[in-house]
Amino acid sequence: MNPVISAAVDLGASSGRVLVGTCDGLSFVLDEVHRFTNESQRLGTHDYWEIAGLWNQVLKGLREAKKRYPGLASIGVDTWGVDHVLLDRKGRLVAPCHAYRDERTGPALQKLAKAKSQMRALYQETGIPNLFYNTSLQLAEWVSAHGEAAPLVARCLLLPDYFNFLLSGRMANEVSIASTSQLLSVREMRWSWKALHHFKVPPRWFRSPVRAGRVLGQVLPGLELGDARLVVAPGHDTACAFAAMPACETGGDLYLSCGTWSLLGFESSLPFVGPEALDAGISNERMGDGRFRPVASVIGLWILEKALRELDERPGGAAEWETLLGAASALPAPPGLLDVADPMFVNPDSMVRAIRQHLRSRQLLMPEDLPSLVRLICDSLAAEHARAMRRFEAITRSPFKRILMVGGGAKNRLLCEATARACGVPLHAFELEGSALGNLGCQWVSLGVFATQAEFRKLVARQVTPRVYLPDA
Repeated sequence: MNPVISAAVDLGASSGRVLVGTCDGLSFVLDEVHRFTNESQRLGTHDYWEIAGLWNQVLKGLREAKKRYPGLASIGVDTWGVDHVLLDRKGRLVAPCHAYRDERTGPALQKLAKAKSQMRALYQETGIPNLFYNTSLQLAEWVSAHGEAAPLVARCLLLPDYFNFLLSGRMANEVSIASTSQLLSVREMRWSWKALHHFKVPPRWFRSPVRAGRVLGQVLPGLELGDARLVVAPGHDTACAFAAMPACETGGDLYLSCGTWSLLGFESSLPFVGPEALDAGISNERMGDGRFRPVASVIGLWILEKALRELDERPGGAAEWETLLGAASALPAPPGLLDVADPMFVNPDSMVRAIRQHLRSRQLLMPEDLPSLVRLICDSLAAEHARAMRRFEAITRSPFKRILMVGGGAKNRLLCEATARACGVPLHAFELEGSALGNLGCQWVSLGVFATQAEFRKLVARQVTPRVYLPDA
C-alpha cells in the first residue's frame, strides 16, 4: 500500500513535540519536526499553564510538518492527564487553565481522606483513588470559589479534547483522558452521576465519552494544514505509550512509562476496585478502546529535573550526561534512600532543599557531589517502581515476567539498571517516543493501515530493538 503520513502532537508536562510518522504497514519512519519546553507559571499564589503559548507551538510544529510532508493525511493529539479548560457556548475560555500541581485542592483532598466511607464509595464508582491532582477536586474547588460564574460554562474539555477542538472545531470527550478525572463510571462508558453530584460538578458540562479512533473531520481551513483529518487519539499520553508497547500476547508484562512521572501498569478487561487496590492507590484508567489500564502513579524524573535546574554543574549535552551516569553507576549503593512518595517532592520551591530536609528527617546525609545525588535519586525511584510492582502482584495474584519501559527514563541507563535490580526481572528499554508512537498507531488503525492494534504492535516488535537490562547484571 502507499505510505500514510500522520502527525502526532504529544504534549508532556515538561516538554512538547510534534512527530511525523510514515507507514506502509510493513515499516514505519519517525521524524521529530518540532520540540519545545513546557512549564507551568506561577501567578500570585497559583500555578497555570500558558495555553495560548502551547497552542502556538503546536501550530508551529504542525505547519512545519505540512511543509516537510505535503501529503500529511491525519493528526492526533495526546497530553498529560487531569488538566482541563472551561468553555462558554461560543467555545471561549471562561477561566484560566490551572496546572495540576497547584495547591488549591489541598483542603478538599484532606477532607475526603478523612471521610473513609465516601472515599471507598467513590473508588467503587470511579476506580480512581483520592489524588491531589484529580480533575474532580480541581473542578469542585473552582465551583466552590466561583459558583456565580458556573452558569457561563457550557463545556469542560480535558486538554487533548481542547486541542482537538481548536484543530477541528468539534468537541468530544475521549475516554482515556476522561478516565483520569475521577468522574467517569468504572462500570460503563459514561460519566458517573454519583461522582458529579458528590463534587457538585454540573453534568451538562460533559458529553458521552468516545473511543479513540473516531475521525472528527478535516482540520479547519484557516490553519493552513491542507485537508488533513483530525483523528481522536488516546488523549492521555500514558494510554498512548501503553498502546505502543510490543507486549507478549500471553501476558506477564508490566508497562513502565517513565518521564516527569513514572506510570506503571498493565492492560485488563476488568477493573480492580477492591480494598487492596484502594489501599495500594491503583488508578483504573482506560485505554483508548475502553479497556482498563490499572496504573500506579509514582513521581518520576521530576525530582532529578527540578534539582538539576538549581545546580551549576548540571550536564549540558548527551556526552556529559553519559559521563555523569557512568560516574554515578560506579559508586556504591547509597546508605539510605528517599521515600519519593513524600508529598514534599510534588512542587517544592527548591527541590535540593526538599531532598536535604527529607534526608535529615531520616537521619541521612545529603550527597556531597552530583554523581552521588543522581545515584541516590535513581536508586530511590527504582525502589518505588519495585514497591508498585509488588503491590500489583499481590492484587492480581500473578507475577510479572518482565518490564517494558518507554519515555525519557528508558534513555537513563542508571535508572534502568537500578529498576531491573530492584524489581528482580529483566527490563526492556525502548528508546523511542512511546506516547507519540502509540498516538500514530491509533491513527494508522483508524485509517486502515492496520486492521487491529495487535498488528501494529507486531510491527513495533519487529522494528524496534530494546536494550535489555538483567536484574543480576
